[in-house]
Amino acid sequence: MTRISPISRDQVAEQHRGAFDQVAAAPGGIGSGPTSILKNSPEMARRAMHLSDYLRNESSLPKKVQELAMLTAARAMDCRYIWNAHAASGRREGLSDALVDALRDNQPLPALATDEAAVINLGMEFFKTHQISQRTFQAALDQFGRAGLVELTTLMGYYAMLSFAANTVELDLPSARSEAPLPIKVNNL
Repeated sequence: MTRISPISRDQVAEQHRGAFDQVAAAPGGIGSGPTSILKNSPEMARRAMHLSDYLRNESSLPKKVQELAMLTAARAMDCRYIWNAHAASGRREGLSDALVDALRDNQPLPALATDEAAVINLGMEFFKTHQISQRTFQAALDQFGRAGLVELTTLMGYYAMLSFAANTVELDLPSARSEAPLPIKVNNL
């Protein structure tokens, strides 16, 4: 069960209701996803939505690459909510079932296209070591160019942030799901 319930407009201080209304009116602004958590700070959520809108709708990265970046971040962050929200759309954008399933289950990956390898290598290397080797950097730069590389790293960072929020409050998965849940090891600290 989610640790905090979605905030309602009447729970927001009067000076922040305009920002709350803007976020609520945006795609994904009403519901139970990570935006529902961000709305607890309406002005922050409003500002984050501008970045999200750019990354999702104006980025130079193809949709398939965007979805793979989101899934890579979700897998690295063990975020069931983000995984569930993007696995099916990744498949629709051209990611193979074998790739999505292997990534989900932490299994050896199938043969990857050059763009897929650049995304996964960059993301997994960073999330594991917090650094990027010159080889991995160069492969991503060659594949996506300067702007694309910056957009890719920012997209993964943005989805890591959303994963942090979703995992912190133990955001509930929707009851209707088409994807197998992301297997994770739960730490009881």
